[in-house]
Amino acid sequence: MKAAIIAITLLVAGALASPARAGTSEDVRTLYNTFAAAQNAHDLKMVESLFLDSPKFLWVSDGLSIWGREATLKRMALFQEAETWRVEPALEKATVVEVCGDTAFYHLPLDLVFGQKGAAPAKFKFLVSMLCIRTAEGWRIAALFTTTQNPKADGNGS
Repeated sequence: MKAAIIAITLLVAGALASPARAGTSEDVRTLYNTFAAAQNAHDLKMVESLFLDSPKFLWVSDGLSIWGREATLKRMALFQEAETWRVEPALEKATVVEVCGDTAFYHLPLDLVFGQKGAAPAKFKFLVSMLCIRTAEGWRIAALFTTTQNPKADGNGS
């Protein structure tokens, strides 16, 4: 058991110490860009195609764990009922962290803009991390972790 924990720790440490390979990094960035565009187009069918089709798909949002692709899409559909709803990702601050050849995290800050007709839309700062895996059908999102950004954070981990 102890040997397994050490092996896993070394694997994760090695992945964090080395940047993502060019192909993986480009593929994961393309996956996110497609995901953001589908969200902004309110195209939940496209969003669905980008999610891993598994009951173990996980979205942690607002302190809630939402399990499964269908439950996630239902919750997203509720948000997209707003007159104005879009993500404005800070792509220049995005980071790909390769865990292994077929798995990577994508992390970035974004502004979530939403509001109702007749009112100025609100803008909220979020941090998004998504777990991406390569499948036989291509790269898919296996998990999303979203949280509001701490206004005291300087982007350097403090």
